[in-house]
Amino acid sequence: MTITEAPLVQLGRMLAADGYLFTTTTPATHERVNRRPGNKQARGVRDVFGWSRPFGPGVLPEPMVALMDAAGVLERNGDSWRSTVRFSSFDGELFVHSAYPTTDPDSVFFGPDTYRMVNAAIAAVEARDRQVRRAVDIGCGTGAGAIAVAKRAPGAEVAGVDINPAALRFTEVNAALAGTPGVRPCHSDLLTGVDGDFDLIISNPPFMIDPAGRAYRDGGPQGHDLPLAILDAAAGRLAEHGTLVLFSGTGIIDGRDPFLDAAAERLADSGLAWSYREVDPDVYGEELDGPAYAHADRIALVVLTVNRGRR
Repeated sequence: MTITEAPLVQLGRMLAADGYLFTTTTPATHERVNRRPGNKQARGVRDVFGWSRPFGPGVLPEPMVALMDAAGVLERNGDSWRSTVRFSSFDGELFVHSAYPTTDPDSVFFGPDTYRMVNAAIAAVEARDRQVRRAVDIGCGTGAGAIAVAKRAPGAEVAGVDINPAALRFTEVNAALAGTPGVRPCHSDLLTGVDGDFDLIISNPPFMIDPAGRAYRDGGPQGHDLPLAILDAAAGRLAEHGTLVLFSGTGIIDGRDPFLDAAAERLADSGLAWSYREVDPDVYGEELDGPAYAHADRIALVVLTVNRGRR
């Protein structure tokens, strides 16, 4: 069976043909909406595949249930059923990813940060005055970034790399749904599994201090440990006139940004040009109540852009 014939791809196509649309929110918003009166059980397709609500026989069309069964994404507990995947809309495409809540170690997350990162990647492609021939999305997750780049750089070789097999599976499915055969999922720890230099490197790595150590969320003891490792790996793999777009978060402590300080130190003698900007000054405020961020004033979202000139 080819990937285009896979049941999960067929399920996504069925949803698209039915006009399914869903914008995935933050987990905090998701929880708030689901606990409203009347939202405990699914009453339709968006409730099942967007809001991850339990459902029973008769809620979905039988052909859709059959495809869920064939894809292995339908959990049954008597008459209480649940989809183990969600589908989100973005950039004219549907993306399959893990169901809410994303508590499993191999969860593949998609949400507002995905939208922000992909928009930053799109802007970088559109700002270039040279063709993107080779690109890579580090920690690709659903492959949303790689797919967005491939759509705007026809003929480019675009690798979506991740250490999570579930992410690579979803990337393959999502690339098939988007019709972007140039996207190649590849198991890789940072860039160790791919060769050569890249015209464009993009990444939205885990950047939170996560006591649970969830792979899709945990950026290390300081939160920015993994983003800095990606910066180190990418700096040496940028082609001439290559660009790195690194979307991350950072805990601001007494008005100081430790991720910016550490990145500036690394880039000081690199010969690379770079810029840094906050794209949202205050996110995930609920995290400030926990011990991991008891020292922080706020959590900001940032984009670090690094450019290599002529070698």
